[in-house]
Amino acid sequence: MKKEITFKELKDSGYKDQSINEEMQANLSRKIKSKEPVFEGLWGYENTVVPQLKKAILAGHHINLLGLRGQAKTRIARNMVELLDEYMPIVKGSEINDSPFHPISKYSRNLLAEKGDNTAISWVHRSERFFEKLATPDVNVSDLIGDIDPIKAATLKLPYSDERVLHYGMIPRANRCIFVLNELPDLQARIQVSLFNILQEGDIQIRGFQLRMPLDIQFIFTANPEDYTNRGSIVTPLKDRIGSQIFTHYPKSIELARKITEQEAKISDNDKESITICSTARDLLEQVAFEARNSEYVDAKSGVSARLTISAMENLIAAAKLRLIETGTEKTAIRLVDFVSIIPSITGKIELVYEGEQEGAAEVAKMLIDQAIVTEFEKIFPHIPKLEKEGVKTTYSDIINWFEKNVLELNYTDTDDDFNNALNQIEPLCKLVDEYNPNLEEQDRLFFMEIVIWSLSINNKLDKTESEKAFSFDSAGFNKQYFGNN
Repeated sequence: MKKEITFKELKDSGYKDQSINEEMQANLSRKIKSKEPVFEGLWGYENTVVPQLKKAILAGHHINLLGLRGQAKTRIARNMVELLDEYMPIVKGSEINDSPFHPISKYSRNLLAEKGDNTAISWVHRSERFFEKLATPDVNVSDLIGDIDPIKAATLKLPYSDERVLHYGMIPRANRCIFVLNELPDLQARIQVSLFNILQEGDIQIRGFQLRMPLDIQFIFTANPEDYTNRGSIVTPLKDRIGSQIFTHYPKSIELARKITEQEAKISDNDKESITICSTARDLLEQVAFEARNSEYVDAKSGVSARLTISAMENLIAAAKLRLIETGTEKTAIRLVDFVSIIPSITGKIELVYEGEQEGAAEVAKMLIDQAIVTEFEKIFPHIPKLEKEGVKTTYSDIINWFEKNVLELNYTDTDDDFNNALNQIEPLCKLVDEYNPNLEEQDRLFFMEIVIWSLSINNKLDKTESEKAFSFDSAGFNKQYFGNN
């Protein structure tokens, strides 16, 4: 924390007063010239959103971030703080961060008139220059702009006609700061109207007071597309006063989606050391979200948040952690059977259309996992034929034949050795995986062995039975009928 100084000392230090736009533009330019990273952690936005953000800041615009839920809109807004100076000088005691060079409140103007160069100056760290408000239908003008404070009037023995009886709302208190208004369409139209003059003319009106207060604020609004947000919309005159509207989007590749999940998922160092997540398992987790965004059962206008895979990753780790506790072992790896634990992460984060509601959220979640499994399977292995000609051997005949005489049980709580031995006993399965991808890491190899078995069951070549602690696989009903179980 910087120590307080006088106004004279501030001027003697060579401090240059500037608007928040000028401040952000100068720091952005410096970062770009020195090759410093700008807007870190926004994976997949490097060639789309970030260049537009830079241009909007250099243009001095207020910004509206428009996109579906879970597209890092709030994260972008919070990252803007890094473009502010570390400390900002204000008139000590000012409620609205008055600059001593251009005071706008009556308190600061009177204090500077009285004390001049001896006026005390305090400092505000950039972390305190970020204001955020969720726009809900109950937000009123008093919350945002301000109101008359009768207690202050009584305490100071002032008439209501005196400007000093005003209680400033969040926006005036965010003077010389970043102010984020989330979910702007949810704000009632009459409240949106109260922002017109602040954005354009710089004056505010409170209970009959018309104050010329040129507030210096960087506004950032966030909103979902209006065709989804049926609860409300952004009134046209307000949109007209917002300089730049920037569209966000979901990650366009599995690789980018993985980076976001790995960055955001809360996994302790101990868990990272004791629980292995192979590359294929990470890809499959992200593929579930991609399948959801393209599913006929999921409302595309609602979107599928990146928080789905973040939450799912944490649930996967929890499933493995529970196994460590139950088996008393020190290390384990994520298995395909563990993916049943991500169903709660899916059901709470997707909006279903009518057909999806008919199926049920849990069933849709299982379908999405199955679709993701098939997608990963078909990246490496040949398509599984729906019909098999009698006497014609297919790529998967030997594996299917193995199950005519054997049953495979994959238990959640088995130790890794027991679980892996159960898979490795299926020689045709080992041969198939080694043939089509001989360069897999051991954990990926074992995971793909599960994927092959699961894909065969999805295509009705094997029967899959789920119990409380295990999945069992054996020959499909057709094979049982003609070949028996012996």
